Amino acid sequence: MSTNRIEQQNRLTIYLNSKTTQDSEEENLQQPTNGQELKLTHFGRAKLFFRKYFLQGQLYSNEVCSDDDEEEVLEDIFNRYRKYIGFLIPCLFMQIMWWTLAFRYNFFRLFPTHYELPLTMVVGATVAGMTSEGGGAVAFPVMTLLLHIETEVARDFSLMVQSCGMTSATFTILWMRIKLEWHAIILCTIGSTAGIIFGLEWVDYLLTGSEKKMLFVSIWFSFAISLYVLNTQKKRRTHSGIVKFNWWKALILFVAGFIGGLCSAFAGSGVDICAFSVLTLLFRLSEKVATPTSANTCVGFFWRHLIMSEVSTLAWNYFTCSVPVVVLFAPLGSLLASHFHRLVLASFVYVLEGLALLGFLATGPEWRLIGIGSVIIFCSFFFFLAVSRIGYWLDETERKTTATTKLNGKNCGQIKSKESKTIRKLPFNSIFSI
Repeated sequence: MSTNRIEQQNRLTIYLNSKTTQDSEEENLQQPTNGQELKLTHFGRAKLFFRKYFLQGQLYSNEVCSDDDEEEVLEDIFNRYRKYIGFLIPCLFMQIMWWTLAFRYNFFRLFPTHYELPLTMVVGATVAGMTSEGGGAVAFPVMTLLLHIETEVARDFSLMVQSCGMTSATFTILWMRIKLEWHAIILCTIGSTAGIIFGLEWVDYLLTGSEKKMLFVSIWFSFAISLYVLNTQKKRRTHSGIVKFNWWKALILFVAGFIGGLCSAFAGSGVDICAFSVLTLLFRLSEKVATPTSANTCVGFFWRHLIMSEVSTLAWNYFTCSVPVVVLFAPLGSLLASHFHRLVLASFVYVLEGLALLGFLATGPEWRLIGIGSVIIFCSFFFFLAVSRIGYWLDETERKTTATTKLNGKNCGQIKSKESKTIRKLPFNSIFSI
């Protein structure tokens, strides 16, 4: 073995030993020793609180988490900083493309009159990368409730800007090799494609601007309720994938994608929250697995621009000004979400949806719309509660079935072993051994 190889092995051994020592120190901080309770200082409690809620980490695939003694030091460093590299690649690529076009076509002339949305998308893109909500969850209410822009323009802008921001965040998610549920991605994407096309062609024209605002606020506030129902379940058992995937679970994912596509047709986003609710409440997936499972909005952008050709100039101008902000903060949101605790992410959703609801009420809508929205929110609470109960029942049933199968297999193995021992003890067994 060469000298460089020996030095690399020694450096790797030192790193692994330091990592093991750090893990043992963290474990000693969290667990009492010798049956005595730990007496932590205020600084120690604050350190544990920050580490739990803001440095929890993400779920990765097995090949990233595995430590191999034969691994090169350079590759080990690459894996350690994988998330930061995944943040920089899409950000730099999109920024280079935008700045090149900006100097060529003088995009800077648009900022004095269209600065509102770039500032809004600092929060919107970060939320899109951190949670299962798209950037439209922030852009749509700001544009319609605060800036009084038409809902069609707000919807088109949401689809357009998410096609860049969520694509950048998706690259970061794939690069970091975060756990994904591919059944949900494929089936929800197929369902959402059909739903958004159907919604854009036939459903969107049936709703007025005020009704779209009411539906947006009601549906997104219902999502906050579903997240609250989820977080009230203490010590719930979660999975990294859908257990015993079959045809009826595939049908549920397709329907969830279709309904989410209908929401995207008038609000610019919705597939993400429908898939998230089904995966976490019904199929009991961990939020750390479900959050990155986001359907894209490229289909909606494609259909509105190339098929219907109805994207307005105002939407294009806002999109042009917001791209450099979105492609920076959407991957940054995914990076931050890999550290934050699920309760921190849920708190962001609660605040945003509460503000959206208050903003809608501040516009002075008709009592008819307030009544319909209240009914939607009220029914959604019991619907998500029922879905959560069904998910718990399915999980317990599958767990008992799996345990029974393993027990029967173990008993059969014990019976077979006893029979073989009995046969070996028979007198005539020696005849067949000759």
